[in-house]
This record gives sequence, C-alpha cells and structure tokens, in this order.
Amino acid sequence: MPIRSIVRYPDPRLAAPAAPVTGFDAALRALADDLVDTMRDAPAVGITGPHIGVASRIVVLHLQDDAGPAVYVNPEIVWRAPQSIVHDEGSVSMPGVAERITRAAAVRVRYRDLDGQERTEEAEGFRSVCHQHEIDQLDGIFWIERLSRLKRERVLARFAKLTRG
Repeated sequence: MPIRSIVRYPDPRLAAPAAPVTGFDAALRALADDLVDTMRDAPAVGITGPHIGVASRIVVLHLQDDAGPAVYVNPEIVWRAPQSIVHDEGSVSMPGVAERITRAAAVRVRYRDLDGQERTEEAEGFRSVCHQHEIDQLDGIFWIERLSRLKRERVLARFAKLTRG
C-alpha cells in the first residue's frame, strides 16, 4: 500500500475531532494498511487517520514487543487509573521534538477491530501512554496542549528552529 503524506503541525486538521468509522469494508482495510506503511516509514510507534489527513477514528500502534501492528477503530478510553506516569512524547506531525507529559498509568480502551467486532484492551505503562496520546489526537487534542504554557512555547520554538534549518 502507498505511504501517505503526513500532515504537519500547525495544520488545522490536527485540531479537528475525527468522525466515527461506520463502514467496516475493503476501504477501511486499505486505510489501515496505508497507516501501517506510513507509520513504519516515519518511523513511529503510533499513527492516526488525522495524521495523514483522513478525519476518521482509526489508530495503528506497533510497540517494540508487539508481534505486529494493532488497529483500533473508534477507540475510546472507558477507564483511567488514578495513578499517573510521566513519559516523553512527540508526534509524526511535529518531528524532532519531544517533551515529558503526565498521563494515567493504565487505561481500558473499548474499540472495534477491522471486522467491526467490539473489543476491549487494558494497557499500562508506555502502551497506556500511546493509547491516550493517539485518542487525544482523534479528539483534536494535539499532544503539546497537554503541556504548560511555558513548555509548549519552548517546544514550539525548538520546532520552528528545526523547520527553518
């Protein structure tokens, strides 16, 4: 499948909530394949429809210990642990910069697979962070919005410097 162009920050499509997927068909499978190929090319551990300009609620994750990429359609967090974790985050839409963000240490995610079957997954640690990060993106919340104003301004300055060079 083709590698898609990645939407770069501050494109307004990254701030728009993605629409729920309603068709579980060949087109959805093709989109998932394109997301996998684009994520691998980036390289990244997660990517969403909005990252490639498709306003659909689909996420692909492929973490180091995974057997292969996992696809989550219409994911939503249905439970968050009260404990938190701090982890470096960045985005394929803002390459070259990262910052520490506090998130729930564990989550339960409800989603559909590519066949439309409802599933749930419990995740902790880095996988939990990835779910929260990508679902935020589906909701139109770019990762830097989770930073303090000062840290956000520093990240934006670093990114501006990288894109000028």
